[in-house]
Amino acid sequence: MRLTISAAAATLFLLGGCATTGTTSDGTEPRGTRAFASLFDGQGAPRGEASVTPTASGVRLAISGMDLPPGAHGFHVHTVGRCDGPDFTTAGGHWNPTNHQHGRDNPQGSHMGDLPNLMIGTDGRGTLEIDIPGASLSGGTNPLLDADGAALVIHAGPDDMKTDPSGNSGGRIACGVFAAS
Repeated sequence: MRLTISAAAATLFLLGGCATTGTTSDGTEPRGTRAFASLFDGQGAPRGEASVTPTASGVRLAISGMDLPPGAHGFHVHTVGRCDGPDFTTAGGHWNPTNHQHGRDNPQGSHMGDLPNLMIGTDGRGTLEIDIPGASLSGGTNPLLDADGAALVIHAGPDDMKTDPSGNSGGRIACGVFAAS
């Protein structure tokens, strides 16, 4: 009997050490957390989804678009977690916590909301994954999910990767609000 109680106590002690409080010792979120956004056009029709997961050096964003016009489309993380149609201006400007200029080809470095163009095929679909170094979901110095949230916006045309502040990528044709999941 004594051995059974001691084994049970040791097991509880070890399992208790495995519990988490929602952040790691360095203040970042644990690996199991993520953010998700369903993308819709200005009339409310579904146009895809996006997810953000932590990596060792930042976050990884994955997007899957559907029923979109074929060709290259600029898409960016925007500063506010609102997507009021039809033009999605409530999503604010590009997410730029480090105050850099726009453009992945900018010699001064691009801001965190800058992403490569999303290529949509003749079937209306396209996918892309990209790492965003230095970003975090909700902890750290550059959180995506801050007090007013964040949105992902797909634009009508390609991003020219240099024009400040928006890449000359045209109107906003789809938007989704990131939510922790």
